[in-house]
Amino acid sequence: MSTIDRPFGRAFEDFEPGDVYRHWPGKTITEYDDHLFCMITMNHHPLHTNAWFAEQDTPQGKNVVVGNLVYSLVLGMSVPDVSGSAIANLEIETLQHKNPTFHGDTIYAVTEVINKVPSSSKPDRGVVTVETRGFNQDGIEVCFFRRKVLVWRRDALPQRRFPYAD
Repeated sequence: MSTIDRPFGRAFEDFEPGDVYRHWPGKTITEYDDHLFCMITMNHHPLHTNAWFAEQDTPQGKNVVVGNLVYSLVLGMSVPDVSGSAIANLEIETLQHKNPTFHGDTIYAVTEVINKVPSSSKPDRGVVTVETRGFNQDGIEVCFFRRKVLVWRRDALPQRRFPYAD
């Protein structure tokens, strides 16, 4: 019998510019998800929460999922592959909402490693730049962002600890 720890994040040495991570699984955004996110974040714009308003007074003709939910979801999908063992997210250089997302759309995410630079002041870490894209079930890009992540070098990466014995 084997004990296997699921990988969660990467060390600096694991990133190579040009590598592409296809995050799995996708997530279908329900009306409930959108309304709850809007209420939690106090975004009460009727485009997201009022079907009559969206049908009558918007170019889309139906409710649009709030963009920060789409961004948060796509970012979250990338965590196990990109920043799960990172020290910190340093910067979101750009965030673009490319196309609207609607209730019932299923979102998927893909990340490409753009660059990596060892830290000049601390030898136990480095900065990795990635670009992440979110797509709906039809392959239409709905979200794009570029971010910088501070990650440990392999020899400094803290060991995963468990609060229980094997």
